Amino acid sequence: MENWDEIKTAYQVARMGTVSGAAEVLGVHHATVIRHIDSLEKRLGEKLFQRHARGYNPTEAGRDLLAVAEATEDQFAQLANRIRGQGETVTGELVVTSIADISAQLASVLVRFQADYPGLTLRFLTGQRLFRLDYGEAHVAVRAGAAPTEPDYVVQPFLVLQHALYASPAYAAAHGLPKTDADLAAHHFVVSDDADSRAPFSHWLRSKVPVEALRFRATEPAPIYDAIRAGAGLGFMSRIAASHSSDLIEVMPPRPEWSANLWLVTHVDLHRTLKVQRFLAHLKEAAAEWQKL
Repeated sequence: MENWDEIKTAYQVARMGTVSGAAEVLGVHHATVIRHIDSLEKRLGEKLFQRHARGYNPTEAGRDLLAVAEATEDQFAQLANRIRGQGETVTGELVVTSIADISAQLASVLVRFQADYPGLTLRFLTGQRLFRLDYGEAHVAVRAGAAPTEPDYVVQPFLVLQHALYASPAYAAAHGLPKTDADLAAHHFVVSDDADSRAPFSHWLRSKVPVEALRFRATEPAPIYDAIRAGAGLGFMSRIAASHSSDLIEVMPPRPEWSANLWLVTHVDLHRTLKVQRFLAHLKEAAAEWQKL
């Protein structure tokens, strides 16, 4: 039907028995009720009500239409209750997207959260592209760099990701280690293959060493870290990521210009749901320990 408002009006007229009663329930003027009934009857080519001094009685055609309207309204009410219920429980699907640097820690947080809420199905998305919260691609995002500015996003400071320069024992044994910035040009480095990487330490390093020193390049953090551990060269890692490799040597400690700000991002429509609020609280509690690394 083209105009559901007209059908709702007819349904309320049948329930209340009068135009004034339907108008009060619907919160509209009584003239609007009469106009809706007249328009609906004209469109259907049938009288839906018998008018009399005491009110409106539905005709046979009216009773048929109103039976369908009543069933449809009940279905809408049940659907609304289910949707509201999903927002008030920690069940269904939770989609979290994050930068790869903290994937190991975040995976542990997700596993513990799921243990507390076994009715939850988790999807953990990492990668280079930004997942669109306004398109429903994720419930919670951990973003690095400048704070997102989308108008419908709720953005909260999360933590500062500190990066240091690392080497494996094998690399140190074969090539020694730099003591100052001036020594860096004599060494080999493992870096992102993206020369336009937004990582602050990437810009810094490329300004300090010749391009020939960037000997091992990869597109994702995991192979970069694997190559550093294997001795391919010196490389930057966050202290959080490096904490999983106890034998790595911290060649140069973190500097402010190498750090990255992380943000927790949610969409305003989902931010206040119980599922998202519980997960954010759980994540913030865990992250307080990460900052000590």
